[in-house]
Amino acid sequence: MKIAILSGSVYGAAEEVAHAAAEQLNAAGLEAWHKPKVSLDELLAFAPDALLAVTSTTGMGELPDSLMPLFCELRERFPQWMGKPAAVIALGDASYGDTFCAGGEQLHELLFAELGLSEALPMLRLDASESVTPVEDSAAWLAELATQLA
Repeated sequence: MKIAILSGSVYGAAEEVAHAAAEQLNAAGLEAWHKPKVSLDELLAFAPDALLAVTSTTGMGELPDSLMPLFCELRERFPQWMGKPAAVIALGDASYGDTFCAGGEQLHELLFAELGLSEALPMLRLDASESVTPVEDSAAWLAELATQLA
């Protein structure tokens, strides 16, 4: 199964998680592909069977600038991915209150409510106020995702 990993990061933590996710999912026998700042045309050319979105949250709950072009392209062009499995890892800081993991919430809304993908696992929310090891904190969840997609 081919899984595309979408990512958006401000300080690099989400990119680290996405890179580690690609390694872990490839090791589990999936064909994982991650390219930061990917365009929709590049993503469509890969022709994924599943998607994993990994993003941090910035500002007042927005997606990182690195992910906004793809997010807008997805909303404008509406690829025919209805029913494909997908999952979201959201990085945030709970001390910011209402905006905690809001970037991930936006991606979740786009993928599942607007594009009609099927949620393979509930969204993983990683809290920077509780842990500074998001790669390690996501490993068990990613192992479960690999099992779900196998």
